Amino acid sequence: MTTLLFTYGLPLLSALVAGALIGLEREWRGRAAGFRTHILVCLSSTLLMLASTSQGAWMFSVLPDQEVIADPTRMAHGILTGIGFLCAGVIFRAGFSIHGLTTAASLWTVSALGILFGAGLFWLGWAGALATLAILAALKLISRSVPERTVVDVEVRWPSATQGTAQAVEEALTAGDAGLKRVRLEMIENGQLCRQSWRLTVRSRDLAGLAGRIQAVPGVTGYDLAPRDD
Repeated sequence: MTTLLFTYGLPLLSALVAGALIGLEREWRGRAAGFRTHILVCLSSTLLMLASTSQGAWMFSVLPDQEVIADPTRMAHGILTGIGFLCAGVIFRAGFSIHGLTTAASLWTVSALGILFGAGLFWLGWAGALATLAILAALKLISRSVPERTVVDVEVRWPSATQGTAQAVEEALTAGDAGLKRVRLEMIENGQLCRQSWRLTVRSRDLAGLAGRIQAVPGVTGYDLAPRDD
C-alpha cells in the first residue's frame, strides 16, 4: 500500500497542487484557460507518464522469445507535441494585438511539470512550479513599481472628405510623450470613410484620457483601442 501511494499517489497529488496553483494565478487574471484547465493538463501529463513508466503492468501478452523495452521519453515527446495544439487554441488575434501567449506558455509549463512528477522527479518538478509562480506573480508585482510602457493598437475612422483629420489624430495620440507608428491606411464604405491604424507606445494605461483626446478631434466618427496584453 505504501509503495502504491508513493508510486502513484504522490505524483498525482503533486500534479493536482502544482496545476491548481499556477491555474489559480491565470484564473485570477481572468484568462480563458485558468484553474481547471491547468489542473487537467498537469494531471493528464502525469497519468500518461505513469502509464509509460509502468508498462510491466499493462494487460497484453508478449510474443514468445520477445521482450518489451520501455522508453518513457517517447511518451514525453508525444505529450509536449500534443499540448502544443491546445496552447495554440488560447492564442488569438484582435486587430493587430496578440493575446494569450503567457497563458499558452503556462499550459506548456504545467504539462512539463506533469511529466516530471510522473517520472518521479519531484524536487525538479516543484522547483519548476515555484519558479513559474514567481515569474507569473512576483515579477508582475515588481513590474508595477517601475514605469510601465504599454503598447496600444489604435484604429480611427473619419469621413474621407474631411481635411487634416489624420494629422489632428496623430497630434492627439502623441500628446503625453507617446511613441507612434503608422500601421495602415485604407478607404472603406465605398470611399466615404478613411480608416487608419497606429501602434502607440504609452507610459501608462490611461486609455480614458487617450479616448478623450481622440473624441475631441473634429470629424472622427469612430475609433477602437486595443491594449496588448498576455
